[in-house]
Amino acid sequence: MSLRSRISIKIIISVLFTWQIALAQDQPSANFSYKNGMVVCAYPDAAKAGLEILKKGGNAVDAAITVQFALAVTHPQAGNIGGGGFMVYRPAKGSPTTLDFREMAPAKATADMYLDHAGNVIPDMSLYTHQASGVPGSVDGMVQAHKRFGKLKWATLVQPAINLAFKGFKMTKRLASDINRTTSEFKKLNPGKNYLIKKEGYKEGDILIQEDLGKTLAAIRDRGRAGFYEGPVADLIVAEMQAGKGLFTKADLKGYHSVWRKPVTGKYKNYNIITMPPPSSGGIALLQLLRSVEKYPLHHFGFNSDSTVQLITEAERRVYADRSKYLGDPDFYKVPVDSLLNHEYIDGRMQTFNWDAATPSSSIQPGAFVGYESDQTTHYSIVDKDGNAVSITTTLNDTFGSKIFVAGAGFLLNNEMDDFSSKPGVPNMYGLIGGKANSIQPGKRMLSSMTPTIVEKNGKLFMVVGTPGGSTIITSVFQTVLNVLEFDMDMQQAVSAKRFHHQWLPDDVEIETGALSDDVKNKLTKKGYKLSGRGAIGRVDAILKTETGYEGGADPRGDDTAIGW
Repeated sequence: MSLRSRISIKIIISVLFTWQIALAQDQPSANFSYKNGMVVCAYPDAAKAGLEILKKGGNAVDAAITVQFALAVTHPQAGNIGGGGFMVYRPAKGSPTTLDFREMAPAKATADMYLDHAGNVIPDMSLYTHQASGVPGSVDGMVQAHKRFGKLKWATLVQPAINLAFKGFKMTKRLASDINRTTSEFKKLNPGKNYLIKKEGYKEGDILIQEDLGKTLAAIRDRGRAGFYEGPVADLIVAEMQAGKGLFTKADLKGYHSVWRKPVTGKYKNYNIITMPPPSSGGIALLQLLRSVEKYPLHHFGFNSDSTVQLITEAERRVYADRSKYLGDPDFYKVPVDSLLNHEYIDGRMQTFNWDAATPSSSIQPGAFVGYESDQTTHYSIVDKDGNAVSITTTLNDTFGSKIFVAGAGFLLNNEMDDFSSKPGVPNMYGLIGGKANSIQPGKRMLSSMTPTIVEKNGKLFMVVGTPGGSTIITSVFQTVLNVLEFDMDMQQAVSAKRFHHQWLPDDVEIETGALSDDVKNKLTKKGYKLSGRGAIGRVDAILKTETGYEGGADPRGDDTAIGW
């Protein structure tokens, strides 16, 4: 073959690869770069509030605290003070750390609390009742983060959320629609309360005012942790529990504590991955996935090609099988972290992968170790002018959590107890299977898929990333990271790109509309893969450090906003 022919072929391949990526985007690349800091989160007003804190001289943790409370006002679908979450923090100088402010099971919780006399799971009891709520951790988490890393005064950080609650903010079309769609459930589950209920329904541009929530936030501003876990707000929470036969008490509230944990870390080629340890399953799963595909030429395969989709699906199948058995709260269960992240173990799991045909999930079981003894969330990424980086994923579990408000306090309760294994082998609302490691015990934290992550390149900050999405969180973060590292996308392209998801059981590859070409679908189907279409997968919010500054990626699947200065 002549030199001219070889050059022509390379040009054609390059054009086709670029065209393939372009087809996958919902919106064009933004390519805006900011030198002094950036906030990417789920609602415009919350992003603006966080950016103002950075401009006032606050650091990334300060801005994160402001965003957390602002999202509790502006993004009630998942933003919260009645839920919990995880923070990964990478200081510009010093060692990374993580904060676990995940909810806890109350003292009265029992392993069989959601089972009837016949031992069967009672439908919806772990979802839409007062018994569905774990003890909230978000307020304590923000207090602990401020004590250790905060720079500005606490009251300064909480005040923007109070202003948004009392003065109101303009509703987006999506927020109005989400609330209107849930109105009947709010009415059913909240007799005598009128939170987020409007007779004629909400519309885009309406001003939403939440006075009771503002009063609760003011108590948190004035008294810190005690403003929520003790005093009048705690009285309202306990009264709500008693009214609905809920389980947690003043002792549960007062006894809640966030936990600082060592990150789990790993390598992918020349990148260092810093992510969340258990009780999040996300970090270990992400590192397993990256190792599983590392030796394959993904860049050569191409974005969402049949080979790329097949490889990623098979890796996900094995990792989610491991998740079902080995992941849980490390304070109650010895999670075999080193064994799960052992390179020989991960490589061995992929040896049964066959390019010619799908591996049935029925033939894949959790791996074995020598000596072993037995959608709705939200994410925000923030970087400040000094290079401190925060990745936080926080949740109520389902959209609007349990959909039950605390009377007089104006905030929603979570339904995180569903993330425990109500019964071994019975799937939760996301179809995830669990066992003994994630059984219900008093004071225990339920397993999560949240995967807040920070990536370094050559020892320097490179990417801050995370997403909501229940069981799809892990795969969404995984694919977004690969979009940058393997498929040469900028941050916005990587976030916007269409995604797919597989989680071992059910044995089904879920695909966003337009994610795969008909040719790719046909090739995968012939190999035995069961494909099904679905709506949006994840809502990734991420930041990329480039040579010129910080580049944001705000997911077009939501009201997500990236702003910097």
